[in-house]
Amino acid sequence: MPEKQPGFPATALADPQMQKACRERDFGLIFRLAKVRAGIYPSRIASLCGMTPSRVGEIMSGQRRLAHIDVIERVADGLRIPGAMLGLAHRPWELPHSTTTPVREADPTPPVSAPAARRAPDRANLDDLLTAVEGPVTRSSLVAMQSSIEDYWRRDDQHGGASLRPAVVGHLRYVTSRLNHTPAGPLADDLRALAAELARMAGWAYFDARQYSTARIYFRQALDLARETGDASFTANVLSCLSLQATYESRENEAVALASAAQDVARRGTTSRLVVSMLAMREAFAHAALRDAAACHGALRRANDAFAAAEPPAEAPAWVRYFDETKLIIDTGIALGQLGEASRAESLITEGLRRERIDQQRGRAFHTVWLADVQLQQGKLDSAVASATAALDLTATLDSPRVAGHLREFHTRLAPFAREPTVLGFEERMRSALA
Repeated sequence: MPEKQPGFPATALADPQMQKACRERDFGLIFRLAKVRAGIYPSRIASLCGMTPSRVGEIMSGQRRLAHIDVIERVADGLRIPGAMLGLAHRPWELPHSTTTPVREADPTPPVSAPAARRAPDRANLDDLLTAVEGPVTRSSLVAMQSSIEDYWRRDDQHGGASLRPAVVGHLRYVTSRLNHTPAGPLADDLRALAAELARMAGWAYFDARQYSTARIYFRQALDLARETGDASFTANVLSCLSLQATYESRENEAVALASAAQDVARRGTTSRLVVSMLAMREAFAHAALRDAAACHGALRRANDAFAAAEPPAEAPAWVRYFDETKLIIDTGIALGQLGEASRAESLITEGLRRERIDQQRGRAFHTVWLADVQLQQGKLDSAVASATAALDLTATLDSPRVAGHLREFHTRLAPFAREPTVLGFEERMRSALA
């Protein structure tokens, strides 16, 4: 009689609570569901996933969280959770195995024992094996992969990055596998640059999902790849992403240090003025989070001066071309809003929203929440609630927990006006939109 396959049964994987826990990578809940729904107790979870029982207990009680990709992959494999449910590529055991054995000549090498033969497919990294027998990377395949990355960024603008995670992470794994089988040379260098951009995008997608620990893992992978390419500007770009994330995690001094390091690294290479402007703006955000008005205004001046002297966008790196005049205006307004200079911030953000493209849904929603915030700072309750409601309407086509988080934070600032009819109406709309 065949041994029962360990892990979650199909009925448990289909449970909405389990699916939500996997989307959020809530491993404490996943482990509790393993015990309740699949009869897999903590000691068995530890054995299947290569952990100690005490660590499993800490995760179940909420004392620890899982963030490292290799550990998450071990959990997926040990509990037989399909990779897509956890934002991973397909796991090797998900791929179908052949049920027939071809007839072959006698092999002079010693035969492999039956138990070892059964274990071999589980140990082999089938992704690498399949990649190894593919044809070589060509210039046209690089162009096609770059086009895919550009499409990911367009979709991120339109709908947010959270839903892109499985596709981007899977693409990143594929590109890094191809890199392992590509001889050194210009094609390998370009492939490594693609991997760096995909890693940065994976970090951005997890950042937009407010999964900061996982975002940091991918940003660091992007940083390592960027250093290997010797691209100082892109290395600085990744450091600036880490700086922005640090401001969200209330690590303001670290954010300033990272933004400063980004600019130091950028100076080592031939850096476009548009990149200089963007990096100075990230520094301004960090100083604004610290409420350091003098340092923030200094960084804003440098951002605006560099932008005024910038080369045409077509001559700048593709990844910084999003930082156009509209973005400069809006980001200046956001930094001033954080400093409490609400009146000037409102006029800048309003002008930026007037210019912003209608298809940039995530950006428009995010910036409209900031408009609501600076309006509330000035006591314009009705205008602020109207702006926040407009942002709520934009979230109908978004998958961006970061935007949803800003809306919830704005809602907490409405507490002194909780009995006002406009606020009550907004709360009802928010419950429906963000349920």
